[in-house]
Amino acid sequence: MKYRLLAGVSALVTAAALSACSSGGDGAGEAGGVTTVDVWLMRDSVSAAFQKEFTEGFEAAHPDIDVKIQIQEWDGIGQKITAALAGNDAPDVIEAGNTQVGQFAESGGLLDLSDRKDELDGGDWLKGLAEPGAYDGKQYGIPYYAANRVVVYRKDLFEKAGVDPAELTTREEWIAATTKLNRGGTQGIYLPGQLWYALAGFVWDEGGDLATESGGRWKGALDTPEALRGMAFYARLQALGKGPRDSDEDDPPQAEVMAQGQVAQVISTPGGANVVVENNPELKGKLGFFPIPGKTAGTPGAVFTGGSDLVVPAAAGHPDAALTFIKELTGDAWQKKLAVAMSYVPNRTSLAPTVADDPGASAMAVGAAHGHATPNTPGWAAVEAENPVKDYMTAVLTGGDAKQEAAKASADITRAMNAGS
Repeated sequence: MKYRLLAGVSALVTAAALSACSSGGDGAGEAGGVTTVDVWLMRDSVSAAFQKEFTEGFEAAHPDIDVKIQIQEWDGIGQKITAALAGNDAPDVIEAGNTQVGQFAESGGLLDLSDRKDELDGGDWLKGLAEPGAYDGKQYGIPYYAANRVVVYRKDLFEKAGVDPAELTTREEWIAATTKLNRGGTQGIYLPGQLWYALAGFVWDEGGDLATESGGRWKGALDTPEALRGMAFYARLQALGKGPRDSDEDDPPQAEVMAQGQVAQVISTPGGANVVVENNPELKGKLGFFPIPGKTAGTPGAVFTGGSDLVVPAAAGHPDAALTFIKELTGDAWQKKLAVAMSYVPNRTSLAPTVADDPGASAMAVGAAHGHATPNTPGWAAVEAENPVKDYMTAVLTGGDAKQEAAKASADITRAMNAGS
């Protein structure tokens, strides 16, 4: 999903809603020997210019296939896709958030694409897109594009403090530099207490996870020694600023806080820098990016990989044309064009040099090579609905015993993930 996980709980809808999701099927996809492939892409995943260029290029290369793209809104997309998969008039290709694929695959509504991995260069896919695109040992989602968090920093404040971001190769070096920046009226970093995506990265760096699976049952894992070390690092970093301990990056919007001029760095997608400048044009040209440092030199920090996969409904009327469409859009030529046009991370590690000239995207690409996704099970949606991880973080940051609070949060995660089993 673009930049941020929107888990969305699958829900069956009425026949009227199913009708509203019609993509124009019922045999209407073919005329005069030309097949029309119906595609749902998400709002802002491609620009109008890229969509036009790709459609024209694809149809020129495949004169027997016409492309009909419908742009969908993220809000409510989980229910809409569920409705389409349950009906008889599903589109041929759907863009889905990478972490959503499992819940759609569980319903039996997606086509198993495992036997197409080799021709789609599956051996080189980003792990953070490929792993959540698989379910029960089968590949349903084909990696489309990725985005993840980096450090957005003030070049002028770093220079004034004598800090070179290129030299921040470990988390401890990052802590030392942030401490140096956290002086006078400047916050070394603005880090809200509930930015759990960042916490997840620190937990993964330590070899831990948010939850683990054994014998078909999932269990919360925030109370493991590894996860506790990740939380301890988060607490150290969060203390080097004035971020609220009881809210996330949206309350208040951290880009607006940074725009006030007294924050040296935030953890954000590169697009957050644009929002900062929109709120304070005087900061134009003063923002830079670097990958979140890792625990050891030479290994960037682990990050949550957001982004999208492309799936084919089992009820698709034109699966062969759908695969032709996917092969083109996820292939070398168009992945390179998409990455440059939209500042995305391409779907394969070997294509990372494509964005070398884009400071934000190139910083993302470094982290994406070490990207992860949330636990690959439909049950994770229930965890996000409650989000005991956020409550746990606030409890620890406000003085609670980390082990006790982690055990409580882990129990809540376990209950939520297994509620339907």
